[in-house]
Amino acid sequence: MTMVRDSWTGKSQRLKKTPQRSHLNVDELNPLMNLGLSVCFSVLDISVFSMVSKEITSHVVDYISSLAWKNKTIIQSFHSSTCLEQRSTVEHYRHLGLLFKRCTLLLPTKERLKFIFSKFSKVRKAQDRAECCHCFDTLIAGWDELECQRVFNFLCELTNLMQKAEAVLKTKPGAKEYQEMQLRLFCRQVLLDPWRNQPDCQFWLVQLLKPWPIVSQAHLLLILYGPLLPEGFLGWQNLVETVLPHSSLWNLAKGILTLFGKLEVKGWTTDSMLLTVALSCSSPVIPQPWHVENVARLLVLCGSSLCYTILANKAVNGRLTEVSRLIIYIILVCERDGYPMSWAVKLVQQICRLFSSAPEKLSFIQQLENKFAEITREFFESFLAGDFGETFQTLSVLLDSNVHFHTMFLHMFLK
Repeated sequence: MTMVRDSWTGKSQRLKKTPQRSHLNVDELNPLMNLGLSVCFSVLDISVFSMVSKEITSHVVDYISSLAWKNKTIIQSFHSSTCLEQRSTVEHYRHLGLLFKRCTLLLPTKERLKFIFSKFSKVRKAQDRAECCHCFDTLIAGWDELECQRVFNFLCELTNLMQKAEAVLKTKPGAKEYQEMQLRLFCRQVLLDPWRNQPDCQFWLVQLLKPWPIVSQAHLLLILYGPLLPEGFLGWQNLVETVLPHSSLWNLAKGILTLFGKLEVKGWTTDSMLLTVALSCSSPVIPQPWHVENVARLLVLCGSSLCYTILANKAVNGRLTEVSRLIIYIILVCERDGYPMSWAVKLVQQICRLFSSAPEKLSFIQQLENKFAEITREFFESFLAGDFGETFQTLSVLLDSNVHFHTMFLHMFLK
């Protein structure tokens, strides 16, 4: 007991000592924490706060599991219009991914994923789900391949991805155009496009392709990256009937280059990858063969290494007529699209080196020249038959490309 004098009355009073508490019960902080978390802290701050202790983590999990928090932080943060707002939204979802990652550190992978996907269970629109993907890539950044494989298996189980892919792949291209686009959008927005570097994107692309036979892999690659019609569906027939500009084929080239980059995925060989790419550029997927200029333009967009590899593979297998025709169209594409003709000349030189003897090299060059004459004659006959528009323009470009190619070829030969 302690004696104190009241300053107002002058009388002495006895006061009881209040025992000091050695620690504060964390449960008593819960209402205060919820108020503080909602008012004082950003998503990134809360993610740091969640790592303080198990008790704090538990309260953070309870807080972010509330409907009010989901409505405020997830549902109402979509629909940004300006570029600045879009960047802000992307950053917001990356911070959400970090929060979910940190507050589920002690859970097994499957439980972590269940928890996180439950937070987005109210998101219905495809555009909104795409925003959530920025959370997903932050969440699993730095995980090893085995953990990422578990993530892929979980997603397949959660979304029936393999069954949906099978339903599309067992039908003819374009027969289920809505399902094709649903498959494309989900895979691109969730698994492929969010990644900023090639190895990560390659991993997920390989996971999508690996379960299927080679022809189905090529089919799926075209679904994921093939050219689109203005209506938003895949332009299967355009590959066959129309000369497509490089902008229409650039996505497919990027997908192929992702697959053909430095291989860092276990259980996937360069031969498998090359065969998938080669079939994507040929007719097994689509009943009719591609327009040759589309194949040539795609090969040019894929770069010298991949272009040479595919042509060399055809050449050593005795398909010189096909190789010669493709090279003529590659020369045409270089002229039409403004690529250096020296690129095509070096490509021909590389293929010539595949042949060990001088007669073989001469035979290849003669076949190439004969194919030049044959294709020129085809365009000229088409022009005489009344096709005065695009055919005449292509014929003019082909004649110009012939001159420029041979000038460059002779110049390199005379060096």
